[in-house]
Amino acid sequence: MCAVHPSTRKSRPTVARSSSTRPTSRDVAQAAGVSQAAVSLVLGDKWRGRVSETTAERVRQAARTLGYRPNLAARNLRLGSTRTILLVVPALTTEFFAGVYTGAARIAARHGFGVVLYPSPEGVGPARDPFASAEAALDGVIASSMAADALTAIRGDQLPLVMLDSDPHGSLGAATVNLDIADGVRQVTEHLLALGHRHILHLAADIPSWTFRARARELADRLTTVPGTRLRTTTAPITIDDARAATEAALTTPGPRPTAIVCDDDKLAAGAYKALRRLGLRVPDDISVTGLDDLALATALDPELTTVRLDAELFGERGMEALLAVLDGRAPTNGDIPVQLVVRGSTGPARDA
Repeated sequence: MCAVHPSTRKSRPTVARSSSTRPTSRDVAQAAGVSQAAVSLVLGDKWRGRVSETTAERVRQAARTLGYRPNLAARNLRLGSTRTILLVVPALTTEFFAGVYTGAARIAARHGFGVVLYPSPEGVGPARDPFASAEAALDGVIASSMAADALTAIRGDQLPLVMLDSDPHGSLGAATVNLDIADGVRQVTEHLLALGHRHILHLAADIPSWTFRARARELADRLTTVPGTRLRTTTAPITIDDARAATEAALTTPGPRPTAIVCDDDKLAAGAYKALRRLGLRVPDDISVTGLDDLALATALDPELTTVRLDAELFGERGMEALLAVLDGRAPTNGDIPVQLVVRGSTGPARDA
């Protein structure tokens, strides 16, 4: 075959095609002046160290100009891969998990993967299999805030697996990515202690998962180091009505009234607000309240909620990056994701009960 003249090469992507003719990788190769193997490397994101950045950009530009799209079905059949990741979350009832999905999907798209979002019907499982055969339909699984047995029904424990918000010492996953929840609770506790609070009510999520056990443990451990502190705990499902009922019950039992309520979640904090108003108590004049998540709800409350900001999108991004590293045989990046206390109007100096 004779060499393609440079001027001909540049003009080739604009050659008219019939609407029924789909551009091929050979067309891209000829337009960019490279081999089909080079096109495969570039468009499969495996070009680094094999072709130059200039060549890679030339291939990408030729593909864009021609409107070339890889035949994913053929490639997947050849490679035994679907380029599909399953993201399992406890529920879709808060925007936090929407953020996790957004971050994960953003990174996946850059690498030619799709993401299927699947909420576990029972929160911490077991989850039902969303596919006839999970192994045949998926390349890997990211499971967020799930108990280990939640993955058995979808055979997620038999696929490349990354666990989010899970015990790093007892995980089924090849990698675990966590937010620094313990530090978030430490920041809340230090903030309340500095305001003079010594009698704390912990409104804990009634969910048997590692992340909520870690929150309870950190709060208790920190308060035991300060003389004169008292900690009571009451639990509730993460709904506003359940949190309201649990808070009312805790505050109407005999004994000294707490000066602050530490909530495992912003929705629990909203329920605590409702209970306090029903009891004729003011936030923060009578009782301070803190949350954890920094959902949109936090600034809809009045006064606005002091809470811990969790970067859900970054959480999803890091989870997907870890799974891609596992699939590529690389070691995922270590280290928990930092969190930040956001102080607003729901906390103030302690008032004697």
